[in-house]
Amino acid sequence: MKLLDIAEVSEKAGLPPSTLRYYDEIGLITPAGRKGLRRQFTPDAVLQLALIEMGKMAGFSLDEIAGMFGSDAKGDVPREPLRRKADELDRQIRRMKTLRDLLRHVAECPAPSHMECPTFRRLVELDARHGRTARSRN
Repeated sequence: MKLLDIAEVSEKAGLPPSTLRYYDEIGLITPAGRKGLRRQFTPDAVLQLALIEMGKMAGFSLDEIAGMFGSDAKGDVPREPLRRKADELDRQIRRMKTLRDLLRHVAECPAPSHMECPTFRRLVELDARHGRTARSRN
C-alpha cells in the first residue's frame, strides 16, 4: 500500500497541514508512520478527513466525532445521535427556507410598507412558529 505524505493528504483533503497535525495530536487521525520528520498516511486518511469535515458541518464537536470513530479509527458510529442530528438539520433547513422566502419577498414586494403586506406578515409568523417549535424541542 502506497503511503501519502502529509502534503499530499493536505492537498487532497483541502486542509492545511497544521490541521492534520492537530487532528493527530488529539487522536482523530493516526499517521501510518514517518519518512524523516514528515508524517505518512494511508489513503483512507483522506476519507476519514472528509467524514470529520462532514461531522463538523453537521454540528458535531471534535470530541463527538472522535467518539464515533472509536479507538481503532474504523468507525463504530452510534446511529441514534445521527438520527437526532438529521432531525435537527431538517428543522434548520425548513427554517432557512422560510427565511430565504422572506428575504426574496421583501426584496420584490410592491407594497408601500412590508408591514402592510399579508404575504410578508404570513412569512414572519411562519418563521416565528418554526423558531418556537425548535426551541421547545431543545
